[in-house]
Amino acid sequence: RLMPELPKFDDEDLKSYGDEEEELALSPPAALMSVLATQELLLENILECIPVGEFAVIQPLSDEFCLVLGYLLTWKLTLAFFKAASSQLRVLYSQHLRRTKSLNKLLYHLFRLMPENPVFSGPTSEVPNKDTKTFFTEELHLDVK
Repeated sequence: RLMPELPKFDDEDLKSYGDEEEELALSPPAALMSVLATQELLLENILECIPVGEFAVIQPLSDEFCLVLGYLLTWKLTLAFFKAASSQLRVLYSQHLRRTKSLNKLLYHLFRLMPENPVFSGPTSEVPNKDTKTFFTEELHLDVK
């Protein structure tokens, strides 16, 4: 709920960023980026021996699973923050992500975490039919209980 409200504070300071020749960058919230940097290091240690193109098998409810889930949820917060920001702020934030290579790391991690065959085995809201259901065709309900 809080993430969409945060870019408003940077909007006020945006006027002071315009006249410099150097390409500007503005960091998303420092606490969020600190957590993201720590999680990137942990995920690199977990996935270091897996090349892009192959996929890692992460057992549910293991320590690795919790780390991966935390990393992906941190990115979800980051994307919610970006969505709420103005286009001018998005440019500055994206420059920061480009400089820190966080977006590149996200893509490397995703391509090593995606299963080769993303078949959905959970309950679905629709009547079963002949088509194979995948994580890309079904809506996931992630309710915390």
